[in-house]
Amino acid sequence: MNENLTKIKQIISEKDMVRVVIIGASGQLGQCIKNVHKKYGKLEIISTTSQDVDITNSQEVNNFFEKKHFDYIINCAAYTNVEQAEKESEKAFLVNAEGVKNLAEVCKNYDATLIHISTDYVFDGKKHTPYTEKDRTNPINEYGKSKLKGEEHIQYILDKYFILRTSWLYSEFGHNFYKTILKKSQTEKELTITTSEIGTPTNANDLAKFILDLIESARQEYGLYHYSNFGEASWYDFAKEILTVSGKHEAIMLKKTDNYPTFAKRPVYSVLNKENTTRLFGLTILDWKESLRKLIIESPDK
Repeated sequence: MNENLTKIKQIISEKDMVRVVIIGASGQLGQCIKNVHKKYGKLEIISTTSQDVDITNSQEVNNFFEKKHFDYIINCAAYTNVEQAEKESEKAFLVNAEGVKNLAEVCKNYDATLIHISTDYVFDGKKHTPYTEKDRTNPINEYGKSKLKGEEHIQYILDKYFILRTSWLYSEFGHNFYKTILKKSQTEKELTITTSEIGTPTNANDLAKFILDLIESARQEYGLYHYSNFGEASWYDFAKEILTVSGKHEAIMLKKTDNYPTFAKRPVYSVLNKENTTRLFGLTILDWKESLRKLIIESPDK
Protein backbone atom coordinates (compact mmCIF):
# COMPACT_ATOMS: atom_id res chain seq x y z
CA MET A 1 0.00 0.00 0.00
CA ASN A 2 2.78 2.42 0.96
CA GLU A 3 4.67 1.48 -2.22
CA ASN A 4 1.64 2.28 -4.40
CA LEU A 5 1.15 5.59 -2.60
CA THR A 6 4.78 6.50 -3.23
CA LYS A 7 4.38 5.76 -6.95
CA ILE A 8 1.22 7.87 -7.15
CA LYS A 9 2.97 10.79 -5.43
CA GLN A 10 5.88 10.43 -7.84
CA ILE A 11 3.55 10.53 -10.87
CA ILE A 12 1.77 13.60 -9.52
CA SER A 13 5.11 15.26 -8.83
CA GLU A 14 6.36 14.55 -12.35
CA LYS A 15 3.17 16.05 -13.83
CA ASP A 16 3.77 19.22 -11.82
CA MET A 17 7.28 19.60 -13.20
CA VAL A 18 7.86 22.14 -15.95
CA ARG A 19 10.17 20.73 -18.63
CA VAL A 20 12.67 23.20 -20.01
CA VAL A 21 15.35 22.69 -22.63
CA ILE A 22 18.31 25.03 -23.07
CA ILE A 23 19.54 25.28 -26.64
CA GLY A 24 23.19 26.32 -26.70
CA ALA A 25 23.80 25.38 -23.07
CA SER A 26 27.59 25.48 -23.37
CA GLY A 27 27.62 29.28 -23.81
CA GLN A 28 27.92 31.66 -20.89
CA LEU A 29 24.19 32.36 -20.49
CA GLY A 30 23.36 28.66 -20.76
CA GLN A 31 25.92 27.90 -18.07
CA CYS A 32 24.52 30.66 -15.86
CA ILE A 33 21.01 29.21 -16.21
CA LYS A 34 22.28 25.76 -15.24
CA ASN A 35 24.15 27.29 -12.32
CA VAL A 36 21.17 29.12 -10.81
CA HIS A 37 18.38 26.66 -11.63
CA LYS A 38 18.99 24.60 -8.47
CA LYS A 39 16.80 27.12 -6.64
CA TYR A 40 13.88 26.34 -8.94
CA GLY A 41 12.57 23.00 -7.72
CA LYS A 42 9.68 22.70 -10.15
CA LEU A 43 11.80 23.19 -13.26
CA GLU A 44 13.35 20.19 -14.99
CA ILE A 45 16.23 21.57 -17.04
CA ILE A 46 17.61 19.66 -20.03
CA SER A 47 20.83 21.02 -21.53
CA THR A 48 21.79 20.64 -25.18
CA THR A 49 24.65 21.77 -27.38
CA SER A 50 25.08 21.75 -31.16
CA GLN A 51 26.32 18.17 -30.77
CA ASP A 52 22.88 17.16 -29.48
CA VAL A 53 20.76 19.17 -31.90
CA ASP A 54 21.81 21.32 -34.85
CA ILE A 55 19.21 24.09 -34.99
CA THR A 56 20.14 24.89 -38.60
CA ASN A 57 18.84 21.45 -39.63
CA SER A 58 15.04 21.58 -39.52
CA GLN A 59 14.63 17.79 -39.73
CA GLU A 60 17.08 17.24 -36.89
CA VAL A 61 15.28 19.82 -34.77
CA ASN A 62 11.93 18.17 -35.41
CA ASN A 63 13.29 14.68 -34.68
CA PHE A 64 14.73 15.86 -31.39
CA PHE A 65 11.53 17.47 -30.14
CA GLU A 66 9.29 14.73 -31.49
CA LYS A 67 10.80 12.33 -28.95
CA LYS A 68 10.64 14.71 -25.98
CA HIS A 69 7.96 17.08 -24.76
CA PHE A 70 9.13 20.44 -23.47
CA ASP A 71 7.05 23.25 -22.05
CA TYR A 72 9.71 25.89 -22.70
CA ILE A 73 12.63 26.24 -25.07
CA ILE A 74 15.33 28.74 -24.06
CA ASN A 75 17.39 29.62 -27.10
CA CYS A 76 20.88 30.71 -26.08
CA ALA A 77 22.45 29.47 -29.32
CA ALA A 78 23.79 32.20 -31.58
CA TYR A 79 26.52 33.21 -33.95
CA THR A 80 28.01 36.02 -31.84
CA ASN A 81 31.31 36.93 -33.51
CA VAL A 82 30.44 40.44 -34.67
CA GLU A 83 33.66 40.94 -36.63
CA GLN A 84 33.60 37.56 -38.38
CA ALA A 85 29.93 37.92 -39.26
CA GLU A 86 30.90 40.62 -41.74
CA LYS A 87 32.91 38.01 -43.64
CA GLU A 88 30.60 35.06 -42.96
CA SER A 89 27.16 36.64 -43.15
CA GLU A 90 25.64 33.42 -44.52
CA LYS A 91 26.76 31.50 -41.43
CA ALA A 92 25.48 34.24 -39.14
CA PHE A 93 22.06 34.22 -40.84
CA LEU A 94 21.97 30.42 -40.87
CA VAL A 95 22.23 30.26 -37.07
CA ASN A 96 20.66 33.55 -35.97
CA ALA A 97 17.78 33.58 -38.45
CA GLU A 98 17.11 30.18 -40.06
CA GLY A 99 17.99 28.27 -36.90
CA VAL A 100 15.63 30.47 -34.91
CA LYS A 101 12.92 29.93 -37.52
CA ASN A 102 13.31 26.15 -37.08
CA LEU A 103 12.91 26.50 -33.31
CA ALA A 104 9.86 28.73 -33.70
CA GLU A 105 8.19 26.19 -35.99
CA VAL A 106 8.86 23.29 -33.63
CA CYS A 107 7.49 25.34 -30.72
CA LYS A 108 4.32 25.94 -32.71
CA ASN A 109 4.00 22.27 -33.62
CA TYR A 110 4.44 21.05 -30.05
CA ASP A 111 2.78 23.95 -28.21
CA ALA A 112 5.93 25.07 -26.39
CA THR A 113 6.87 28.59 -25.35
CA LEU A 114 10.05 30.00 -26.87
CA ILE A 115 12.33 32.28 -24.86
CA HIS A 116 14.81 33.80 -27.29
CA ILE A 117 17.81 36.00 -26.54
CA SER A 118 18.37 38.93 -28.85
CA THR A 119 20.61 41.99 -28.83
CA ASP A 120 20.95 45.76 -28.58
CA TYR A 121 22.73 45.60 -31.94
CA VAL A 122 19.38 45.63 -33.75
CA PHE A 123 19.60 49.44 -33.32
CA ASP A 124 21.82 51.86 -35.23
CA GLY A 125 23.00 53.80 -32.16
CA LYS A 126 21.90 57.24 -33.38
CA LYS A 127 19.68 57.93 -30.37
CA HIS A 128 20.97 59.66 -27.25
CA THR A 129 18.40 58.19 -24.86
CA PRO A 130 17.73 54.52 -24.03
CA TYR A 131 16.00 52.51 -26.75
CA THR A 132 12.47 51.25 -26.06
CA GLU A 133 10.86 48.19 -27.58
CA LYS A 134 8.86 50.48 -29.87
CA ASP A 135 11.87 52.27 -31.35
CA ARG A 136 12.65 51.62 -35.00
CA THR A 137 15.26 48.96 -35.60
CA ASN A 138 18.06 49.62 -38.06
CA PRO A 139 21.06 47.30 -37.57
CA ILE A 140 24.34 48.52 -39.05
CA ASN A 141 26.25 45.23 -39.13
CA GLU A 142 25.58 41.68 -40.33
CA TYR A 143 25.34 40.29 -36.81
CA GLY A 144 22.60 42.77 -35.90
CA LYS A 145 20.79 42.14 -39.19
CA SER A 146 20.83 38.37 -38.62
CA LYS A 147 19.52 38.72 -35.07
CA LEU A 148 16.73 41.02 -36.20
CA LYS A 149 15.70 38.50 -38.85
CA GLY A 150 15.48 35.86 -36.13
CA GLU A 151 13.16 38.13 -34.14
CA GLU A 152 10.97 38.63 -37.20
CA HIS A 153 10.67 34.88 -37.79
CA ILE A 154 9.50 34.34 -34.22
CA GLN A 155 6.94 37.15 -34.35
CA TYR A 156 5.53 35.86 -37.64
CA ILE A 157 5.30 32.19 -36.61
CA LEU A 158 4.51 32.21 -32.89
CA ASP A 159 2.07 33.63 -30.39
CA LYS A 160 3.71 32.14 -27.28
CA TYR A 161 7.16 33.70 -27.11
CA PHE A 162 9.40 36.02 -25.13
CA ILE A 163 12.11 37.82 -27.09
CA LEU A 164 14.59 39.31 -24.62
CA ARG A 165 16.98 41.89 -26.02
CA THR A 166 20.04 42.32 -23.84
CA SER A 167 23.47 43.92 -24.05
CA TRP A 168 27.17 43.43 -23.24
CA LEU A 169 26.72 40.10 -21.44
CA TYR A 170 29.47 38.94 -19.10
CA SER A 171 29.85 36.32 -16.38
CA GLU A 172 32.34 33.95 -14.78
CA PHE A 173 31.65 31.52 -17.63
CA GLY A 174 32.77 31.39 -21.25
CA HIS A 175 34.60 34.06 -23.21
CA ASN A 176 33.63 37.65 -22.47
CA PHE A 177 35.03 41.13 -21.85
CA TYR A 178 35.04 40.72 -18.06
CA LYS A 179 37.17 37.58 -18.15
CA THR A 180 39.43 39.01 -20.85
CA ILE A 181 40.24 42.09 -18.77
CA LEU A 182 41.00 39.99 -15.68
CA LYS A 183 43.25 37.72 -17.72
CA LYS A 184 45.11 40.61 -19.34
CA SER A 185 45.70 42.18 -15.95
CA GLN A 186 47.92 39.19 -15.18
CA THR A 187 50.01 39.37 -18.36
CA GLU A 188 49.88 42.92 -19.75
CA LYS A 189 51.38 46.15 -18.42
CA GLU A 190 49.28 48.48 -20.53
CA LEU A 191 45.81 48.26 -22.07
CA THR A 192 44.00 50.69 -24.40
CA ILE A 193 40.20 50.55 -24.33
CA THR A 194 37.67 52.45 -26.43
CA THR A 195 35.37 55.18 -25.13
CA SER A 196 33.48 55.48 -28.43
CA GLU A 197 30.65 53.04 -27.60
CA ILE A 198 28.11 53.49 -24.82
CA GLY A 199 25.97 50.60 -23.59
CA THR A 200 25.18 48.64 -20.45
CA PRO A 201 27.29 45.76 -19.12
CA THR A 202 24.87 43.00 -18.11
CA ASN A 203 25.58 40.21 -15.66
CA ALA A 204 24.38 37.01 -17.38
CA ASN A 205 23.48 35.57 -13.97
CA ASP A 206 20.88 38.32 -13.51
CA LEU A 207 19.39 37.56 -16.91
CA ALA A 208 19.38 33.82 -16.11
CA LYS A 209 17.39 34.44 -12.93
CA PHE A 210 14.88 36.61 -14.78
CA ILE A 211 14.36 33.88 -17.39
CA LEU A 212 13.76 31.18 -14.78
CA ASP A 213 11.48 33.46 -12.75
CA LEU A 214 9.52 34.07 -15.93
CA ILE A 215 9.08 30.34 -16.46
CA GLU A 216 8.33 29.47 -12.84
CA SER A 217 5.67 32.19 -12.60
CA ALA A 218 4.04 30.94 -15.82
CA ARG A 219 3.56 34.50 -17.03
CA GLN A 220 1.74 34.83 -20.34
CA GLU A 221 2.40 38.44 -21.25
CA TYR A 222 4.14 37.24 -24.39
CA GLY A 223 6.12 39.60 -26.56
CA LEU A 224 9.34 41.56 -26.96
CA TYR A 225 11.15 42.94 -23.91
CA HIS A 226 14.39 44.68 -23.04
CA TYR A 227 16.53 43.36 -20.20
CA SER A 228 19.93 44.59 -19.08
CA ASN A 229 21.37 45.98 -15.88
CA PHE A 230 20.73 49.67 -15.20
CA GLY A 231 23.11 52.52 -15.96
CA GLU A 232 25.42 53.07 -18.88
CA ALA A 233 29.15 52.92 -19.57
CA SER A 234 31.80 52.86 -22.23
CA TRP A 235 34.02 49.82 -22.62
CA TYR A 236 36.74 51.88 -20.92
CA ASP A 237 34.43 52.54 -17.95
CA PHE A 238 33.62 48.85 -17.76
CA ALA A 239 37.29 47.82 -17.83
CA LYS A 240 38.22 50.40 -15.20
CA GLU A 241 35.49 49.18 -12.84
CA ILE A 242 36.52 45.53 -13.31
CA LEU A 243 40.13 46.33 -12.41
CA THR A 244 39.21 48.63 -9.51
CA VAL A 245 36.74 46.28 -7.82
CA SER A 246 38.97 43.22 -8.30
CA GLY A 247 41.93 45.10 -6.83
CA LYS A 248 44.00 44.81 -10.01
CA HIS A 249 43.99 48.48 -11.06
CA GLU A 250 47.61 48.95 -10.00
CA ALA A 251 48.81 45.94 -11.99
CA ILE A 252 48.03 47.44 -15.40
CA MET A 253 47.94 50.92 -16.94
CA LEU A 254 44.58 51.63 -18.57
CA LYS A 255 44.44 54.11 -21.44
CA LYS A 256 41.48 55.63 -23.31
CA THR A 257 40.99 55.89 -27.04
CA ASP A 258 38.09 57.24 -29.07
CA ASN A 259 39.45 55.71 -32.25
CA TYR A 260 39.51 51.93 -32.02
CA PRO A 261 39.14 50.60 -35.59
CA THR A 262 36.93 47.55 -36.10
CA PHE A 263 35.89 45.77 -39.28
CA ALA A 264 32.22 45.77 -38.30
CA LYS A 265 30.30 48.98 -37.65
CA ARG A 266 28.91 49.15 -34.12
CA PRO A 267 26.20 51.34 -32.61
CA VAL A 268 27.70 54.31 -30.79
CA TYR A 269 24.87 54.28 -28.24
CA SER A 270 22.85 51.15 -27.48
CA VAL A 271 21.49 51.51 -23.94
CA LEU A 272 18.18 49.69 -23.53
CA ASN A 273 15.11 51.13 -21.79
CA LYS A 274 13.76 48.59 -19.26
CA GLU A 275 10.73 50.52 -17.99
CA ASN A 276 8.20 48.26 -19.68
CA THR A 277 9.93 45.11 -18.36
CA THR A 278 10.30 46.31 -14.77
CA ARG A 279 6.75 47.64 -14.60
CA LEU A 280 5.03 44.61 -16.07
CA PHE A 281 7.01 41.97 -14.18
CA GLY A 282 7.59 43.91 -10.96
CA LEU A 283 11.37 43.68 -11.28
CA THR A 284 14.14 45.34 -9.36
CA ILE A 285 17.17 45.30 -11.65
CA LEU A 286 20.61 46.09 -10.26
CA ASP A 287 22.83 48.88 -11.55
CA TRP A 288 25.66 47.41 -13.61
CA LYS A 289 28.33 48.49 -11.12
CA GLU A 290 26.51 46.89 -8.22
CA SER A 291 25.97 43.63 -10.11
CA LEU A 292 29.62 43.55 -11.21
CA ARG A 293 30.78 44.09 -7.65
CA LYS A 294 28.52 41.28 -6.46
CA LEU A 295 29.94 38.88 -9.06
CA ILE A 296 33.56 39.73 -8.25
CA ILE A 297 33.01 39.31 -4.51
CA GLU A 298 31.27 35.95 -4.99
CA SER A 299 33.51 34.61 -7.79
CA PRO A 300 36.16 32.15 -6.57
CA ASP A 301 38.59 32.97 -9.39
CA LYS A 302 38.40 36.78 -9.27
